[in-house]
Amino acid sequence: MAQDLTSLDSQLAMYGLSEEAIADAKKIHATKGGSIVDILIQKKAITETDLLEAMSAQFDIPFWPNLPTEDLKIDFTKQIPIQFLKKHRIVPLETPNGTFIAVNDPSNFQSLDVLRHILGWEDIRVVLSSQATILSSINFAYDQSSDSAEEFIQDMNEESPDSIISEIGETADLLDDTSDAPIIKLFNLVLSRAVKDRASDIHIEPYQNSLVIRYRIDGILYNILNLPKRIQSSLVSRVKIMAKLNIAEKRLPQDGRIDIKIGDRSVDIRVSVIPTAFGERVVLRLLDKTGIIFKLIDLGIERERFELFNNLIKSPYGIVLVTGPTGSGKTTTLYAALSTINDPEINIITIEDPIEYQIEGIGQIQVNPKIDITFAKGLRSIVRQDPDVILVGEIRDRETAEIAIQSSLTGHLVFSTLHTNDAASAITRIIDMGIEPFLVTSSVIAIIAQRLIRILCPECKEAYIPDDESLAKIDIDRHILEDHKIYMRKGCAACMNTGYKGRTAIFEMMVLDDHLKKLILLTSDANQIKRTAIESGMSTLLQDGTRKVLEGSTTIEEVFRVTRT
Repeated sequence: MAQDLTSLDSQLAMYGLSEEAIADAKKIHATKGGSIVDILIQKKAITETDLLEAMSAQFDIPFWPNLPTEDLKIDFTKQIPIQFLKKHRIVPLETPNGTFIAVNDPSNFQSLDVLRHILGWEDIRVVLSSQATILSSINFAYDQSSDSAEEFIQDMNEESPDSIISEIGETADLLDDTSDAPIIKLFNLVLSRAVKDRASDIHIEPYQNSLVIRYRIDGILYNILNLPKRIQSSLVSRVKIMAKLNIAEKRLPQDGRIDIKIGDRSVDIRVSVIPTAFGERVVLRLLDKTGIIFKLIDLGIERERFELFNNLIKSPYGIVLVTGPTGSGKTTTLYAALSTINDPEINIITIEDPIEYQIEGIGQIQVNPKIDITFAKGLRSIVRQDPDVILVGEIRDRETAEIAIQSSLTGHLVFSTLHTNDAASAITRIIDMGIEPFLVTSSVIAIIAQRLIRILCPECKEAYIPDDESLAKIDIDRHILEDHKIYMRKGCAACMNTGYKGRTAIFEMMVLDDHLKKLILLTSDANQIKRTAIESGMSTLLQDGTRKVLEGSTTIEEVFRVTRT
């Protein structure tokens, strides 16, 4: 282990690294110090994987691209500060198969010896792994070792606002926060567990004698903690301080935001505080900014309608509307559409509230009512930026609708959203805003309604034969069961005993053909428009949900829950 990394020359040469690059790295190492591993990677002289493979061969140390986290003992988290391991990019691994220490730079034997001494490990094996893999394992271990909420509550006494403020300090990573204040540790635990459990919202709800914390996971609220009433003011004050709100104001609603980092995940949190009869109620909307932008193929659209959607988003002009209630995945669908057509040859500009994901190559504007940047005013400015494609986060009023229509009529493709129950109702809504029917038929090319349904947990779902009443709920003929299996939810540790894990979308795509356009000029009755669209071949949300049931992806009850009106 004590061998110098400068003896790597022959191994590095095998990976195409020039003698000049090696000599340059040695020179920097000699004059400025630091790790040769970091120097070579920062100069992009060699990839980290190739460098680790070269060191593995040179020093006869195994290279592990992945580190074991199953059955990992995390006792070391009580003995070693997380900052030490992150600084030296080193992590101990105590598994049923033995003890290991994963390192990123084998020349850093001093920190390796310190770690051995603290842990009292003598007979251990050293392995090499990448920086990202080691940091991920460190974050996993310390997240798993977080004290329970009950332990924090036992330590907690009534604290004055002054003591809360004095304990708070800015931290880059929530897992690095070493504050001893129980209220801070409790709130950090609530946030980190919410991210780990894939929660989209955290509800902090005061009642007469208790404080309840609930997570919204896959669209459903679950009770997570029941806390003593006495910690209510301290917890709400902690949230307000992090969101830079006025902690003295308890009579008026307040809105703010928090940016945090939990391990390798950046999370944007929108905070809403409102006064209620039993104290202030807080809702935090979590947005994982490290989330992957979906592609169209990931949205769960059946093949025939996938081709239709793909053609719609490549139209030269017109308006494509996506409708559905709050939290139905409309923005995700539009981001998938934009990422599909994103190309250096076209100019795409968006105006959103808020910007949920940054997409490289696309200009994105944040709505800000405080300085009078509204959807309408932002859209007027966008049109002067020579765009080919425009995304308007939501059409909320007549002014925005009129500008969007004028933009589409002058050769722009416009994407936007509306809050309506189905595709046909969007026509009624736009006309109710005061838009003339002939402008609607001239500009809107398609309306897509959608909902999110929970996916059955693959670990515990169970096939069964439903009764006639259940089949009737989603219009399934019993004869179809001869060729398909229908599943019910059970519940296991993998899905938090809910029976579901993750969500997918169901769609209703209404393309405005000549027949529908003529009807819209005569009437804005949503029911009549929907009947005509179905006659023209449109599949409803219920029909798309039924397809998901017959595929074994979800349950009858779940489809009925999201499609009933």
